[in-house]
Amino acid sequence: MLDHQLDAIVKHVQAAGLPDLCDLPPVACRDLYRQILAAADRPAADVQVEDRLMPSRPDVPALKLRVYTPRHGGPHGVIVYFHGGGYVLGDLDGYDSVCRQLCLDSAAVVVSVDYRLAPEHPFPAAVDDAWEALRWVGEHAKQLGADPARLAVAGDSAGAILATVTTMLARDAKWPTIKFQALLYPPAAGGHAGDYPSRERHAAGPTLTLRTMDYFGAHYFGAVAQAPDFRGAPLMAPSLAGLPPALVMLAGHDPLRDEALAYGHALQAAGTPTTIVEYDGLAHGFISMAGGIGAARLAQLQFAQALRQGLEPR
Repeated sequence: MLDHQLDAIVKHVQAAGLPDLCDLPPVACRDLYRQILAAADRPAADVQVEDRLMPSRPDVPALKLRVYTPRHGGPHGVIVYFHGGGYVLGDLDGYDSVCRQLCLDSAAVVVSVDYRLAPEHPFPAAVDDAWEALRWVGEHAKQLGADPARLAVAGDSAGAILATVTTMLARDAKWPTIKFQALLYPPAAGGHAGDYPSRERHAAGPTLTLRTMDYFGAHYFGAVAQAPDFRGAPLMAPSLAGLPPALVMLAGHDPLRDEALAYGHALQAAGTPTTIVEYDGLAHGFISMAGGIGAARLAQLQFAQALRQGLEPR
């Protein structure tokens, strides 16, 4: 059963007659998405905030980062956060409330990454940016008031894929060392077929639809709308061994529920200590709904607490 607060919000949105995101061109889609996120936000948490530019690479503009720092204590652990939005939507402002709250609740520095979006920058641009940002944070953690030995990655939806894929890249490069990965409803199959009944069960949403998933996939991966390799579909990874402990959080009313669960199970099967948590009454995107849904706020707290524990000094 859908959470009663979420159900009321969904009915309100339906009554307002807002268009489906996938019926809009990307620029208009981004504007609407930003409005939706702002309407569900919590009040801004009191943390220090600083915008930074990561040095540019050849033919790539400087990458924007937003750094959130607790006002007290330190040195802190550091979390590199990758926002959701199907690789097409989302930005630093849209996820500002989420990252402020994560910083406060986890007592860690949070670095939010403004990676390039599709269709202007198709696959693998987002992965390339995420990997560059993670390495930059690993090199500059001390300058951010953080302990480079206490580094985690986190993200929601497409951002969860960027988080877990960068842990694989870090494993293979043997640096930086990631202590924990926190993944919210990752689209782990990258558009590929599989035994995922939730895709049909929740094809019409309530917050993410199959049509919108195809819209995102076509813009990022191309006309086939399927990831060509593990960088967009971690269930295709040759090996999930040797990855850091993980939290995988699911939404019961989400077309991605089953493939996110499959990824959690695959991590466990590979020997990665993995906690899987499902919020039965919530839908895709719940991390951004804590302003109006009590269960979403509880999920925020659980997410942050797992990161806090995962970053504790050993």
